[in-house]
Formats: sequence, structure tokens, C-alpha cells
Amino acid sequence: MNPHITISILCEDQAKMGYKDKIFSAQHGFSVFIDAEKKILFDSGPTGVFADNAKLFGIDLKTADMIVLSHGHWDHTNGLEALKEGDFPRFPLLVHPGAFVDRRKATGEYNGIFCSKEALAEKFELILSKGPYRISDAIYFLGEIPRLNDFEAKTTSFFYFDHGEKVQDFILDDTALAVKTAKGLVIVAGCSHSGICNIIEYARQVTHEEKVHAVLGGFHLLGDQAQLNRTIDFFQRNRIENLYPMHCTDLPSLSKFYNNFGVKKLCAGDSFSFGM
Repeated sequence: MNPHITISILCEDQAKMGYKDKIFSAQHGFSVFIDAEKKILFDSGPTGVFADNAKLFGIDLKTADMIVLSHGHWDHTNGLEALKEGDFPRFPLLVHPGAFVDRRKATGEYNGIFCSKEALAEKFELILSKGPYRISDAIYFLGEIPRLNDFEAKTTSFFYFDHGEKVQDFILDDTALAVKTAKGLVIVAGCSHSGICNIIEYARQVTHEEKVHAVLGGFHLLGDQAQLNRTIDFFQRNRIENLYPMHCTDLPSLSKFYNNFGVKKLCAGDSFSFGM
């Protein structure tokens, strides 16, 4: 078993301050490289920026054991176009089967993955899982997250087309990864459309591990004050040692997390480790 988990931020809405040959790029989206029992590319951002930043880290993406997608939105998936056939192995790609719906913003603008499921299956070894999927002894793909609390994931402005019929899109494919460590779970969320608190509670259930050591990624806190207050209350009650809200978390929410927990804002170019 790898004694450590190292997480490198390859794509995020902000980049860390660079110097000379280590100038990382930021872009709206999310992608991290997880080095634990397995090496996992979790999300790919919207373009090849994640691959450019990986080079600055000295990360060889060819060494990845698997690609995992948090959900089927363009800003988490379209970077896969940068992995040119012939230059990279035919990676296993793990994703919820609902990621491939014809999803739209409220304006009608396309909001999904850049290609069809069939096209992606030609390029990658596609693994579809609606439920939890154990990647290794310590690493879990959570699958579809139950929406159990009364303050998260209750409304949506998104929709998708199902055989020509317009359907509200609650992004049921939204999921996360949970990694068991000696200090507790490290939970990595892409966007938390399903609710970061729902994700944490389900991660505990799936892994049979109550203690949570760290939570990072997109928290999807974007202007709903009641949801923000209840989320802060959840984290105060649960006393999670390491909190890193990033992508799709607005400035007032980040400020409130800082005021309550003194959190550090992670950016593209940041890398950190936890003991396993």
C-alpha cells in the first residue's frame, strides 16, 4: 500500500503565483491528479490546460492507471480531447452512465460532454457505474449520490432532452472519490451538484469509515445563502480537519469558509500530500 496520497491541482478557476518556468495556467473547470494506491486523473477541465500544467509538475499522464469523471459537464470533461490517440494508452475511463445526456443551460446552450458515449468508448476503455465502484483497497468511486438532506440539490436551471422531451436536469451523475487513509477519508469532489454534505455522508456509508480527514474540490456554493449557512453548520458540527473549497464556490462562500475555518484556497499549481 502506498503510504501517502498526493493530490496535484491541474485545472482550477485560479492559478497559484508562478515564477519563470513554473507559470501555471487557470481556467474555469476542474482537474486533479491523484497518486495513491492507483494513479488517477480525476476530471480533465475544459481544454488541454490540465496537460500543460501536468508537465510543469513533472507528472507523466501516461502513468495514470485510470481516468475518472465526476459528471458530464464540459468544464470537467472536454480536456479529454487533448489526449491524442497514439500518444497515450487506451485508459480505463470510469463514469456514471447518466453523464451522456443531451444537457443544456437555461439558455438552451449545450452544456455536456464534447462527444457521444460511443465515440468516447472508441478512445477509452469505458467503465459505466451507477453505483459505488471500488477502484482499489483504499479508493472508492461513489457513484450516484443520494439526495437526502433538505438544503442541497433541490432546484436546477438546467435541462436535457430525452427523445425530444425537455426534462429538468438535476445532474444525477454527479459523484466524487473517497480515499481511505490512516487519518480518515480524503474526499475529492468535482462540482458537488449533488451537495457536498450529501457526498460526505454517502462516502461514510460506502466506505464504512466515519472519520473524514479532508474534503476538497468544487463545493457548488453559488449565492444560496440558506444552503451556505447550513453547509457551514454541517462542517462546524463534523469538525473536519482539512477543508479546501475550490471550483464553483463563489467569493462570499469562500470568505465565510475562511472566517469560520481559516481555510486555504487551493489553485492550479498547488500540490499536497496526506499520510495513508
